[in-house]
Amino acid sequence: MSVNTVNSTFSDPCQTSPFGLVAGWGRFPVVVAEALKRQGYRVVCLGIKGHADEANLRRLCDDYQEVGMAKLGAALRYFARHKVSQATMAGKFFKVKLFERFGWVGHFPDWRCIRAFYPHFITRTKDRRDDSLLTTVVESFAAEGIHFAPATDFAPELLVKFGQLSGTLASAQKQDIEFGWRIAKEIGRLDVGQSVAVKGRAVLAVEAIEGTDECIRRAGQLCPLGGFTVVKVAKPQQDMRFDVPTIGVGTLETLLKAGGRVLAVEAGKTIILDEPEVLRFANAHKLTLVAVDEGRELQAVA
Repeated sequence: MSVNTVNSTFSDPCQTSPFGLVAGWGRFPVVVAEALKRQGYRVVCLGIKGHADEANLRRLCDDYQEVGMAKLGAALRYFARHKVSQATMAGKFFKVKLFERFGWVGHFPDWRCIRAFYPHFITRTKDRRDDSLLTTVVESFAAEGIHFAPATDFAPELLVKFGQLSGTLASAQKQDIEFGWRIAKEIGRLDVGQSVAVKGRAVLAVEAIEGTDECIRRAGQLCPLGGFTVVKVAKPQQDMRFDVPTIGVGTLETLLKAGGRVLAVEAGKTIILDEPEVLRFANAHKLTLVAVDEGRELQAVA
């Protein structure tokens, strides 16, 4: 899959209409905003309440507004007011907040949201998998003439390249990666999660709604001896417009504290934020980081 050119349906940055950014949690939205500004776009940003890095996004973007996760109507009106016709989304959205006690209070749904998600939350004729919910969001924007592109179209250099990035890979760890890859791809196909922790070709923990960091912490609790491997992949049906697997220094910090030794990600479909810092941290703590590509062989030491 080529990621070197922006989708031809998206106009160049010299246009008068600004570019929309929906920003979730983490550093990724900030990196995307920086990339868009470098390319000459005027950026208007919707920061998800309780998620977005408001200070940095306000500094970078031409306009910024905070919005609750379930304020779909407000989001549509904001982009319409700024005449946005093209947009992208970046960052994690913590769906688990919607299942917390009184979780809807801070993100109380507006009427447009209720209409869009009625089949998911009221009649329950549709499921609440990440892809299902995010597709509904994207389709709601498209109905108003606002079309989303993958954020990686504008920052393709963030996608990790194949190979061993740090550390050494023992034969047993290579076997765990191969085993974990099959499990992670299957849970991805089912849209359960994207990460799995394994040791000795046994599954320690599987990511679901809680996210990768919590999956890693649970593996550490269940395997106090440590030395386990985490495999994080894209879904077989991955829509690069949203929910793209992402790692950064924080991921490795969690792995180190939990006692894990190896992190394997999917080459070409995983975002690595601040790669030089990630590699420095991995090398300093003797963590192994590899980017795997199905059909290409990783080398292991005996």
